[in-house]
Amino acid sequence: MQITLDSPASAPQPLSPYYSQVARVEHADGGALLYLSGQIAEGATLAEQTRGAFETIAALLKAHGANLADVINIRTYLTDITALEEYGSVRREFLTGTPPTSMTFEVSRLFRPEALVEIEIVAAVPPGR
Repeated sequence: MQITLDSPASAPQPLSPYYSQVARVEHADGGALLYLSGQIAEGATLAEQTRGAFETIAALLKAHGANLADVINIRTYLTDITALEEYGSVRREFLTGTPPTSMTFEVSRLFRPEALVEIEIVAAVPPGR
């Protein structure tokens, strides 16, 4: 098993130099698991921030030969759980196939005071990609 940590140059860069955005765990059969750090995005509304986070997630996955259809687990942190439907409507724009396993939490705040949502992903990349 080989583990690679990186922040791909082809995707938006992290807000801090103190973490990697992707951990790629290679398996003997040529497949891999991708663990993406929690992603936030700028925007005035939850919908804008959610859309931006998913666009960054898509770019990170693409840099590793994956796409949103490869997502197997998603963890979402919302600062206001009553806005779940607003978040969910944007999420459904990006995750259009069979829904991945999922957990959603309400948190009092995120590491950036203006952040309303943070999204963490695990994706399975088939052998050959």
